[in-house]
Amino acid sequence: MAAPDFLPAFEVALQKGMPGFERITQMARLSGGASQETWSFDADVSGRSMPFILRRSPGGAERPAHSSGVPLETEAAAIEVSRKAGAKAPRVAYVLKPEDGMGHGYVMDRLKGETIARKVLRDHEFDAVRGELAFQCGEILARIHAVDVTPLKDILPVVDGPTQLLRYRTLYDAYDYPHPMFDYAFKWLEARMAGAKRQTLVHGDFRHGNILISPAGVEAALDWELVHIGDPLEDIGWICTNSWRFGVAEKVVGGFGDLSALLAGYEAAGGGAIDVDEVRTWIVYGSLKWGVMCMSMYQGFKLDGSVERAAIGRRSSETEIDLVNLIFHGKL
Repeated sequence: MAAPDFLPAFEVALQKGMPGFERITQMARLSGGASQETWSFDADVSGRSMPFILRRSPGGAERPAHSSGVPLETEAAAIEVSRKAGAKAPRVAYVLKPEDGMGHGYVMDRLKGETIARKVLRDHEFDAVRGELAFQCGEILARIHAVDVTPLKDILPVVDGPTQLLRYRTLYDAYDYPHPMFDYAFKWLEARMAGAKRQTLVHGDFRHGNILISPAGVEAALDWELVHIGDPLEDIGWICTNSWRFGVAEKVVGGFGDLSALLAGYEAAGGGAIDVDEVRTWIVYGSLKWGVMCMSMYQGFKLDGSVERAAIGRRSSETEIDLVNLIFHGKL
């Protein structure tokens, strides 16, 4: 694979900004990452080879104004503050500067592990640790939610439950494609999300794909693009949403663990006791949110004919079934 055209400028930037940096020995773009470029590279630093990831906006350009994610510089700041506070996250080694001529992005350590749900839930190498993952996820979330947001409050958005609910209600209404169960869920959630008790740092997308897992356990929370200040129950409910269980519905947490284990890990790490019914509220929200996101994919399919968008779009009906089970039968 040919070296990227920005490689010379990137090496100059790292020589100036990363202590001990000598040279990049190999670099390749990874296929993952829906909204950002992700590059894997090895570099000689202080006489030894070290593995890194470059997370960069497409072509280094500015994030579109309509994007719901935070700037990459903000993402990097949130990761470092959280890591230093004890949350499992990769170390940020360098943040690109305007004078680097590469646009927006940052360099972080490349850690070992797997993010693909199918492998984590089924491959034998994870058999020994799978039963411990829910507890570990609870610990990680408690540490993220305990982060002092003072150094971040001027750069992070505050997005509480009612704000999120309104955002997805507006999107849903714009499609003019009624789903009666979605309408009911919006009403059901309004009162329950109005009285949030806490506002903390929230990862915003804590689920398979963004959790790095090795045969030793959970290694790190990745992709902090949606980080914000809000209700900590959002993170707990999202990893428990049925769509992220990948067919192992009886294991509420990511298809690998029980809710009781996640909440035990959360409390053990200082997050406090969480009421299961409060979690149910946020699982309902997660199912509704994913359902509306599936509708968005269908709208995209109508414009470009993408088979992938159509395949995801049809899954809105699955979330309607989830909502019936959650709201009327209390089934997590």
